[in-house]
Amino acid sequence: MSSTLRARYEAAGQAHLFKFWDALSGAEQKALADQLEALDIERVNRIYKKAVSAEAEAAAPGGHDPIQPLPKDATDSVKSDGKEAEWRKIGLEAIANNAVGVLLMAGGQGTRLGSSAPKGCYDIGLPSHKSLFQYQAERIARLQTVAEEEFKKPAGTVIIPWYVMTSGPTRRETADFFAKNAYFGLDPKNVILFEQGTLPCLTMEGKVLLDSKSHVAVAPGGNGGLYEATRSPISPDDKSHTVLTDLAKRKVLYVHAYCVDNCLVRVADPVFLGYSIKKQADCAAKVVPKSYPTESVGVVVSRGDKFSVVEYSEISKEQAERRDPETGELSFRAGNIVNHFYTTTYLNKVEEFEEELAFHIARKKIPHVDLETGEAVKPAKPNGMKLEMFVFDVFPYTEHFSVLEVIREEEFSPLKNAPGTGSDDPETSRRDLLAQHKRFLEKAGATVQDGVEIEISPLVSYAGEGLESVKGKTFTKSGVVGASEEFDALA
Repeated sequence: MSSTLRARYEAAGQAHLFKFWDALSGAEQKALADQLEALDIERVNRIYKKAVSAEAEAAAPGGHDPIQPLPKDATDSVKSDGKEAEWRKIGLEAIANNAVGVLLMAGGQGTRLGSSAPKGCYDIGLPSHKSLFQYQAERIARLQTVAEEEFKKPAGTVIIPWYVMTSGPTRRETADFFAKNAYFGLDPKNVILFEQGTLPCLTMEGKVLLDSKSHVAVAPGGNGGLYEATRSPISPDDKSHTVLTDLAKRKVLYVHAYCVDNCLVRVADPVFLGYSIKKQADCAAKVVPKSYPTESVGVVVSRGDKFSVVEYSEISKEQAERRDPETGELSFRAGNIVNHFYTTTYLNKVEEFEEELAFHIARKKIPHVDLETGEAVKPAKPNGMKLEMFVFDVFPYTEHFSVLEVIREEEFSPLKNAPGTGSDDPETSRRDLLAQHKRFLEKAGATVQDGVEIEISPLVSYAGEGLESVKGKTFTKSGVVGASEEFDALA
């Protein structure tokens, strides 16, 4: 180990990380030195100081501008008369011109679901037993076909590159899952896996914790790590190849970003893309109306002349219950569903203001090594902090920001809780997806008998289109439709 490394950590006030150095084996010393070399300890110190001061500032009287409901001119709804078809056409044309990419945040494990596998591998119990990853891949495949057909492009020429953000614990298993399933029919060169970074876990005083004598305790830095991850090398073999350079090489102008755990997500939604393009937004967010005043969702609001997301715990009862006198709707109703639009120009600019963003402090029980005794400690109460940035933390830095309100039952059914919980669990996800497919069939002129469940493959229909053949049919048997002609067997 170079003396320079130790000197760096001494200067940063983190020399305690070498406490057990002399007792380590050669391999352990190398592993620790490699980890410390890769860590930007000066940045960690800056992040800690900024997070602590921002938290204190926010807690002080008058620390934040008061929140206000979104201004009328900053938000639109898919229910707006006649606009949805126009937005869809604009978005689909961008897709047909290969100007659209997709960023998927898929770093989480399904621990709360009783699974150690990446969340995207989860089967919510559909008749087809397709995973969340497969559903989303097939929506991309279908949308490429729809764009080719509607804009008269040769088959196979429209490409929506899919950038899948994993984390340290999920990267290998995600890669194996995609390979084992032949990338669900997509071309592997258009499915790019990359990894979000981690940050060290800290004591309340900002000292880096060790989880063994030769390893720093680390944790993912929240979904806001997406931005830094787009600038980091996709693989250690080629330091110049990043998500941002890949987007530039493909001449992608617009990006749709979303979370893996929503079975109803419209991947690369042409309506949302077209809306955002028409509004000339740098960054935009989809929201759903809150179901009731105290629903536990963050809300998109305005603060001064900027936009931000406030957690439900930060809104007073009076604010939560306030209603618009004209419409009777909740004033603070724009429920955040982590579903965003960006221009690639904007994604390239994030680095310019990223240092100004304050990380959020999550106080946790963090297993660590006692520096005095060298023994492993499993604390009974919070003893340290994990620092997190959220993907919406960039909103206040956006010059042209827009919000599109969409219909919850068509676009949002998150998977958060263990089976049998009764809300946001595998059963509610399954129910909501099959209910949507029933609506698709009925809108196309079919009848579905009570108790009959029809699952429509995303390869057949992205959002209810392409179902002309079912008009006048009555479905009497449950089943899965993977191709148009299979409708006949169930009708």
